[in-house]
Amino acid sequence: MKSGKGRGGGNARGNARSNPRGEGRGLSVRVKTARGRKVGSTRWLQRQLNDPYVARAKAEGMRSRAAYKLMELDEKFQLLRKGVAVVDLGAAPGGWTQVAVDRVQAGQPGGGTVVGIDINGWDPIPNATCLVMDFLDDRAPAAIKAALGGKADVVLSDMASPTTGHNATDHLRIMGLAEVAWAFAEEILAPGGAFVCKVFQGGTENELLAQIKTRMTSVRHAKPPASRKDSAEMYLVALGFKG
Repeated sequence: MKSGKGRGGGNARGNARSNPRGEGRGLSVRVKTARGRKVGSTRWLQRQLNDPYVARAKAEGMRSRAAYKLMELDEKFQLLRKGVAVVDLGAAPGGWTQVAVDRVQAGQPGGGTVVGIDINGWDPIPNATCLVMDFLDDRAPAAIKAALGGKADVVLSDMASPTTGHNATDHLRIMGLAEVAWAFAEEILAPGGAFVCKVFQGGTENELLAQIKTRMTSVRHAKPPASRKDSAEMYLVALGFKG
């Protein structure tokens, strides 16, 4: 099961406050190499070429546009701060990991710790432990714990399986990943910790949501501005792990 996402890094602090949606307004780039491409592929490429977050990510040296999702969630919920320990599930190509490294000041005196994991290969990120392993592998939790060296203050999960186009199937798949992410978070979170997980619109399944609410002081759903309007994705943000 693929746990992919495109997220970025660099000097992340403060970037979320600007609004890239107005950049290049009125300009539209057309795909000149559409002949021979599938319709879906052409639409995806044209959307990428005209996406201001994609342009901004390229200009600012981010690995992808999705970095801004974490920045915006952090601005709203104050998830990341200097010195905290972060686990990033489904980390490739590493954007959220880079944002976390920057904001917890990993590698600096008094800074935090960041461990990312993904089944796909991804380039190493300075001051983070980057694991290439399927999170669903029975050995993965132990590998993450060994790299972290203690409890986590924040568990992030942007894991997603390839979509099928069948809403019910896609919902079940992503909820399965949310369940295993939460099960791991329960094991590794320190008291007061936070859990952030991708879900689809319609929210989190009642049973899982009820479990999370018993262990956290605050549970909300959010759709950051960087998440495309036509995307069904949302994020569950749970704060204040009771331990």
